[in-house]
Amino acid sequence: MRKRKSAGLFLLLTVVLLSLAAVYVLKEREDLPGKIQPGEGSSFQVHFIDVGQADSALVICDGHYMLIDGGNAGDSDLVYAYLERHGAERLDYMVASHAHEDHIGGLSGALNYAKVDTALCPVTEYSSKVFGNMVKYLEEQGKSLTVPAPGDRFSLGSAQVEILGPVKEYDDTNDTSIVLRIDYGETSFLFTGDMETGAEEDLIQSGADLEATVLKVGHHGSDTSTGYQFLREVMPKYGVISVGEGNKYGHPSDEVLSRLRDAGTEVYRTDMQGHVIAESDGKTVTFRTEKEAVTSTNPTGGPPQQTYVGNAGTKKFHRPDCASAKDIQKENRVEFGARSQAVLEGYEPCGRCDP
Repeated sequence: MRKRKSAGLFLLLTVVLLSLAAVYVLKEREDLPGKIQPGEGSSFQVHFIDVGQADSALVICDGHYMLIDGGNAGDSDLVYAYLERHGAERLDYMVASHAHEDHIGGLSGALNYAKVDTALCPVTEYSSKVFGNMVKYLEEQGKSLTVPAPGDRFSLGSAQVEILGPVKEYDDTNDTSIVLRIDYGETSFLFTGDMETGAEEDLIQSGADLEATVLKVGHHGSDTSTGYQFLREVMPKYGVISVGEGNKYGHPSDEVLSRLRDAGTEVYRTDMQGHVIAESDGKTVTFRTEKEAVTSTNPTGGPPQQTYVGNAGTKKFHRPDCASAKDIQKENRVEFGARSQAVLEGYEPCGRCDP
């Protein structure tokens, strides 16, 4: 009888201990993907380097470094000097968002200055001289390119980085861009490379958490990126556009600036303000710029650049040349002199023409 009681007591104690252990493990797992609050003495900065009509950003957190893109080949010396100035002799991560020269050309300068622990790129092969140079300099350090997958996570000091895309394979190199979000305390930064609206919609459909405090505006402010639906998911408080002064592409487009205005996003531009530095204390983000903008980076005046057509029956608005706009009955047809006017009156953009 005593043996049975002892055995029962032992079994009960074992069950209790296992239950407590399970609760502890679950708690640990719940904590892993959560946002870590930075400790005392922690610091976080993103330097959006002015590389003209190209992209480069240096992320610094607690003495750890990540370089996202490196501008054109002609920016190699600038990138080298910028890393040297900020003591980035070792890069925990180097991210080549995609294989185009205006994103990877200057990474040769980075590789000539800094040792790289991990190099991320959406492809391991690409037929161009600058891509070959990047691979060559990596091999000289005994490193190779790693292709990340959505859901991959890693730490940079007390910041957490998550790979969100691309979520499928694409023929267009721009759409293969690595999408990543950096969380630092309650603030977050989203980078999308040159990903365009079709791939942005795929990203939304994947269920990725896209909400961010700061958006590095896609494709230098081209109207082929940063679609209305995408902005509605991200709802950034701030947007940074890396773009060359007087560039031949007309970047950033008036349409994208209008979309950002509609989203209530405060815009910073390297063509007007030079290097743009964002600093986070884990709760708020503040900005410093190399120079004051000569003109506003958030223009609201001037004549309307585009008219729009609304359908009072469906509460959708369209570009005038959209096929759906031509089918609107006369009694339902509404004209808008500005996109913001349509949005303010409760109309939603057409999914076909993406006005």
